[in-house]
Amino acid sequence: MRVLVVEDDAKLAAVLRQGLKEQGCAVDIAGDGAMGLNLALTTDYDAVLLDLMLPGPDGLEVLRELRRQGRVMPVLILTARSSVGDRVLGLDLGADDYLPKPFDLKELFARLRAITRRPQVEPSTTLRVADLELDLSRREVSRGGTRIELTAKELALLEYLLRKKGMVVTRAMILDHVWDMEYHGGSNLVEVYINYLRRKVDQDFEPKLIHTVRGAGYVLRIEE
Repeated sequence: MRVLVVEDDAKLAAVLRQGLKEQGCAVDIAGDGAMGLNLALTTDYDAVLLDLMLPGPDGLEVLRELRRQGRVMPVLILTARSSVGDRVLGLDLGADDYLPKPFDLKELFARLRAITRRPQVEPSTTLRVADLELDLSRREVSRGGTRIELTAKELALLEYLLRKKGMVVTRAMILDHVWDMEYHGGSNLVEVYINYLRRKVDQDFEPKLIHTVRGAGYVLRIEE
């Protein structure tokens, strides 16, 4: 999952970056409203964490412009403002949730999972295709009832494939969302980790779920 943090408090932004990376997210930081708006309009984010009290356009102005231009990614407002009016206005402008400062990172992660939950995700926060399951709250993977141990990056890669199930994702998209890296054509990092994942979640099971689309990328689906 790729997350944009728009926060002018450098210390808090650093804490959020580290915490989100430990959750397997790729993270971009914007220190003011103008930079945050530009990144949110030009980059495909799965979610935005948006402070209200920003230099330049403030958080409400950024949110208003995002929605005006048709950007529908989930937005979680983070702010020290205590006014009910600010909270109501933010939600009315299209924010998906509101978390007052100071906050606990565990609560932030839970709210982030909630607002990024796709329609196919069950209330138990489980991503599933066939008998392969990823419990987002426990960060546990199983197939056919058998628990599968994955590294943090393998789990992040599987989560991305599950969220995009049925869609072909390119190597560049995977590097961007899972490793926060640009694809320059010479790296085989994605192929290596796809193979790691296949050995753990596909090799001893049927049907096979991770498929290579020649010349395009990879897709997680049940082949008919």
